[in-house]
Amino acid sequence: MNPVRVIEAVRDGDSLDPDDLARFLEGYLAGEVEEYQMSAFLMAVVLKGLAPEALERLVGTMLHSGAVLDLSHLPGPRVDKHSTGGVGDKVSLVLAPLAAACGLYVPMMSGRGLGHTGGTLDKLEAIPGFRTDLSLERFAADLEAHKVAMIGQTAEIAPLDRRLYALRSVSGTVPSIPLIAASIMSKKLAEGLTGLVLDVKMGSGAFLPDRDKALELARTMVEIGARHGVPTTALPTAMDRPLGRSVGNALEVREAVECLHGGGPDDLREVTVALVVEMLAVSGAGPEGRSGAEADGSSADRGPDRDSLRTRVVERLESGAALELFSALVERQGGDPHVVEDTSRLPQAAVVEEVRSQRAGIVQEVHPFPLGRASVELGGGRIRLGQAIDPAVGFDRLVQPGDEVEEGSLLGVVHAARSEDARAAATVLREAVRVGGDPATLVPLLGTPLASSGDSP
Repeated sequence: MNPVRVIEAVRDGDSLDPDDLARFLEGYLAGEVEEYQMSAFLMAVVLKGLAPEALERLVGTMLHSGAVLDLSHLPGPRVDKHSTGGVGDKVSLVLAPLAAACGLYVPMMSGRGLGHTGGTLDKLEAIPGFRTDLSLERFAADLEAHKVAMIGQTAEIAPLDRRLYALRSVSGTVPSIPLIAASIMSKKLAEGLTGLVLDVKMGSGAFLPDRDKALELARTMVEIGARHGVPTTALPTAMDRPLGRSVGNALEVREAVECLHGGGPDDLREVTVALVVEMLAVSGAGPEGRSGAEADGSSADRGPDRDSLRTRVVERLESGAALELFSALVERQGGDPHVVEDTSRLPQAAVVEEVRSQRAGIVQEVHPFPLGRASVELGGGRIRLGQAIDPAVGFDRLVQPGDEVEEGSLLGVVHAARSEDARAAATVLREAVRVGGDPATLVPLLGTPLASSGDSP
């Protein structure tokens, strides 16, 4: 196998032998293919894509580059959720304990920030002491005892993806349907799941802003799941504005905790509840967390009653059951459990600057991409491999489309390490928020679920 020939085949759109691709990928993991060669390959895929056979080999090679968990001994459905990446997306911090409170086992293995988007691991590690580097043995034991565990991708799970994920983030090779699909699905298939729900972001802040491409990504991942025997549903959600009112690791943790207490932004709550409903639906669970047949004596193939499922999910959120599970998870994984009651214990930025509107009107748009990129540039994300991040920086108290503002009204607050950084981020925020007459037309917060049955949004 000649690495250059593999790169050239993708670059030129020529037929690529799946076996050559597998050897190229295995050679990279073994140190026989150089970083610059893999970077060139990834860029070629971004520009030209991959044929279905090559994509299937990419997924299979990544999946089997490490261990695949066997959790079949757990006495219940094992369902996870994964987002395709967004700005202000702290859903997992609320969703994982909430789904567990509804009776599911939730083996959540998450990633770090990628490109302009934040990562669940970075948010969790903003909680002082929180550890995401648990062993697979500890992960499985915590899952069995407590129904939920949240960790990072270990060295044993899809190590090929682990390296490619980090390289893509710093080489401009994130927005690619085959690369996104293979990365997400290789990790999720390795978790030993019985069901998977995908939060597919739609709009200007998504990795794939074009609606048709986002739906193509959704279908691609649903098909991969089906081929590997894991029922998979994709739920399109809006990402033409930030989710919630905070962008930045510690700031998003605070907002997630507010949601677990029964407050927080309405959009965060709605997206989280909808995704947990889909998790219960893909598991075949009824409103009490049992299968449909067990819950009402009817045929399980009649389809889930989503209204009943939603009632159950909202009750579990409002009862404090999900908050209790999250608090226990934080303490179990080494974090400061007092954060759940006192979010002032989270990291605090040295400089906090309010940004105010220069005109009156209605907020038409809040562009997520520049805010996500500015959060990275403040130090909340990575622009090179292995870079340490500042968990305290970012934006909060952001206005949302449709809000009415007066001249001098607050548009948001910048949290930064230095005054000059705060000033630069304040400029970005003013440019990201467009104030005018009538509100702009927005992407619907929630789309229609796409499943392997052939349903289409």
